[in-house]
Amino acid sequence: MSRAGIAVTGLGVVTAAGIGAKTTWARVCAAEPTAADDPALTGLPVTFSCTVPGFDAAALVGPRSELSQSRFTQLALVAAREAVADARLEPATWRGARVGVVVGTALGGVPTLEAQRQRMGERGHRAVSPLLIPMFMPNMAAGHIAMDLGATGPNFVVASACASGASAICAAAELLWSDRCDVVIAGGADAAITPLIVSSFARMGALSRRVADPARASRPFDVARDGFVIGEGSGMLVMERAADATARGVSGYARLAGYGASADAHHMTEPDPSGGAVARAVAEALDSAGITPSEVDHVNAHGTSTPLNDLTEARTLARTLGEGFAVSSAKGVLGHTLGAAGAIEAALSVLSVSTGEIPPTANLERQDPEIDLDVVSGEVRTAKVDVAVSNSFGFGGQNAVLVFTT
Repeated sequence: MSRAGIAVTGLGVVTAAGIGAKTTWARVCAAEPTAADDPALTGLPVTFSCTVPGFDAAALVGPRSELSQSRFTQLALVAAREAVADARLEPATWRGARVGVVVGTALGGVPTLEAQRQRMGERGHRAVSPLLIPMFMPNMAAGHIAMDLGATGPNFVVASACASGASAICAAAELLWSDRCDVVIAGGADAAITPLIVSSFARMGALSRRVADPARASRPFDVARDGFVIGEGSGMLVMERAADATARGVSGYARLAGYGASADAHHMTEPDPSGGAVARAVAEALDSAGITPSEVDHVNAHGTSTPLNDLTEARTLARTLGEGFAVSSAKGVLGHTLGAAGAIEAALSVLSVSTGEIPPTANLERQDPEIDLDVVSGEVRTAKVDVAVSNSFGFGGQNAVLVFTT
């Protein structure tokens, strides 16, 4: 099976920019940050986040969803439904055993666990929901998507921290290349904006402390960056063999041509400053796609807005790819959606290939002089994007790189 033969035929995205791929794309292209004060974080060192606005689980998922599903599962369901509808697939008529689901998540239903632990402390053990365990288990996002859509093929969750969404797409590609599935719904979801999680990130010094101006807090590649802004969301891609999509009259947005994966084996939370493993993942992704570094038009960077990550990634890209490619990071708008980031950013990369538009990096006012890259800022750049690379890196030194082509 040719590794250039996978089409992305459907997209579903739920982020702080809004519900729906088109809504998120429009705000990312407008470089309008979503970070704002979050009442749930009052009293903490960091009191702002990027939360999904107006997410009514009862209306969007089902009237009883809040009793049986954690928020990350709800976000994943909405994104998956949008992606399948966008791909013009009919779950009622598809061959479910040939449809797989792979979801990436970093923290799963931790907010549900946190809330139920507090409930037990206040009201005793009888107040704990009997559905606590199936609600917070990470695999339930994939499980509920399968139940909702009648997808009875391979079904699992991957967890590689903030690379999880991209890792899920890598796994989905293998299911298609090996002919285990005809269609795979793949992506990521996380909704972990809680006092406990935010306190932990703040304690390790990972979050921006720009509490007086949240909208300008996430500033990838900017000289004044001081940490990431936590966000939530989900991104889902419908992937199928290009020949199958063509046979049913669908061309798709773009093709997944290859991927690379590696481990820093360096530190629990800090990237290896040498960038060696990241460079290897990028090279492997291009090699598997049959693409040379000079052919890369756009890199959707991991770009977290942390001092060390941005600098390490920038130096690695410059060394590995050379010149001639434009870089952007969506985290200036969306914040860092953890395990969902790789999938959301994959969807944005696909849209860059499809539309010929490269979104600007929000809040990039003065580029770090040590970052020698062509980082798009200010406004959308119109360009022919035949090859887009999407980077995702996670705690533990886990790296995933995706290559999308026309």
